[in-house]
Amino acid sequence: MTEAAPAIPSDLSFEDALARLETIVSRLESGQAPLEESITLYEEGARLKSHCEARLKAAQLRVEKIVVGTDGQARGTEPAEFG
Repeated sequence: MTEAAPAIPSDLSFEDALARLETIVSRLESGQAPLEESITLYEEGARLKSHCEARLKAAQLRVEKIVVGTDGQARGTEPAEFG
């Protein structure tokens, strides 16, 4: 039976989540983790990936672009369009 992978704290920063994900990938790629540990690490990695994607989406929605008027002066902001 596999040990449950730890829950991802909702306040975990993108940078910390990415660092942990990189550690997991390195461990899995090394081939040194036993099968049960590999499964647990994979599950945690999947949750970290989702957490990172959610953090990036939230940041993307907060970004605004500066609207420049015909005179070259900033006249305000509007939501940025991505994609």
